[in-house]
Amino acid sequence: MDVMMKGKQLATNSTVPNKGDQAPDFSLKDLNDQTVTLSEHKGEVVLISTFPDINTSTCSRQTARFNDMASSLDSTRILSISTNTVEEQKEWCAAKQIDMDLLHDSDRSFSKAYGLYIEELDKTARAVFVLNRSGQIVYREVVKEMSEDPNYEEAIAAARHEEAELS
Repeated sequence: MDVMMKGKQLATNSTVPNKGDQAPDFSLKDLNDQTVTLSEHKGEVVLISTFPDINTSTCSRQTARFNDMASSLDSTRILSISTNTVEEQKEWCAAKQIDMDLLHDSDRSFSKAYGLYIEELDKTARAVFVLNRSGQIVYREVVKEMSEDPNYEEAIAAARHEEAELS
């Protein structure tokens, strides 16, 4: 899949999973060096937010905004993922005074499995996935121009819809 970075076309490593697909499982470390796997969240609605670099304005805004919007959700787990080091992620959280599920894809396994790895930049493309309680992708957005924000409202609406499915 092709994405753009300030008008420059970049290729990701593979095809990105589509709406209706089962989300590929993954295991990544959180800020406390604990392993988090997607399969441990089966039975929950999950919003996966990926971004290239926590230390850029758009990525910082995306991460903070989804964290803020999480308070309006009843039972959705938000997992934010980048290729930043754990130290970079910890510094960002400390500076923003945010406590959240921030995962680092240090070996790029998640990015490659989801077709979001941009080898030329050694970064993850900006994307948002919402998974239903059985791990199926019900919402997918790969942001074509990586310097732009994702559609926060559509992603949160998809998560709310999935939460309501069990109510």
